[in-house]
Amino acid sequence: MDVTHIVKRINAVFHITNKEVFSRESGITYRADKKVKKLGYCVNLTLETIEEARSRGVDMMVTHHDAWDEIYGLKEACIEKLAEYGISHYYNHLPLDDCNFGTNEILLKKLNLETAKRTHEWEGFYFGRVAEFDKEVDFDELAGTMESLLEEPVKSLRFNEKKVKRVGLVCGNGAPTACLKEVVENKCDVYITGECNLYTIQYAQFQGINLIIGSHTFIEFFGVESLALKLNENIKELEVVRLNEEHYEANIK
Repeated sequence: MDVTHIVKRINAVFHITNKEVFSRESGITYRADKKVKKLGYCVNLTLETIEEARSRGVDMMVTHHDAWDEIYGLKEACIEKLAEYGISHYYNHLPLDDCNFGTNEILLKKLNLETAKRTHEWEGFYFGRVAEFDKEVDFDELAGTMESLLEEPVKSLRFNEKKVKRVGLVCGNGAPTACLKEVVENKCDVYITGECNLYTIQYAQFQGINLIIGSHTFIEFFGVESLALKLNENIKELEVVRLNEEHYEANIK
């Protein structure tokens, strides 16, 4: 199957309301001149995940993140390596955060939370959620559940003694205090995200809201896996495999 056909199948599962932003936040970064028989998925495009794709015999990678511009020179190095190995690459960022089968929604389902509200809007896309439990749960129990799901340590900071009923979630980088402010305004008991900094922690303490911080990578893994499994269902002749990534972030928190 050719890359163009796979991308059309990917686009078909999204409800695209803003084509301009969708095309800026997703797409092919490198197209190899060969058919795709095996597709590999992971969160990040890095030299290490490209090596993993080569070792697994992958013809095309699907990731949540493109190579980060902030890591100077990485994007060019990745394109060079993809070309060397003849591996195509597609990423889908903001639309996968927004959609009903993406990063936020799938994590909420795994936590047995019901979405109450889509939040954190940017150019018509929503990269956050407010959700609720049927019954209140203990904060430490929720943190433990997150560790089990992500298969890595999480940072949990308690700034109130309440049970958890209402949860604010921003998968990925929800460290900016503007992100936390929206969660506070929605009267959440805890904020779950994939990154934090000093301002995040001090603002949470100031507002008396608990924090659970996973890693940017693995808090978003379930969304890209969901997309890959949809492709697996829709394209029977396509083999789909998970590409392993290291848990570097969890080790430095």
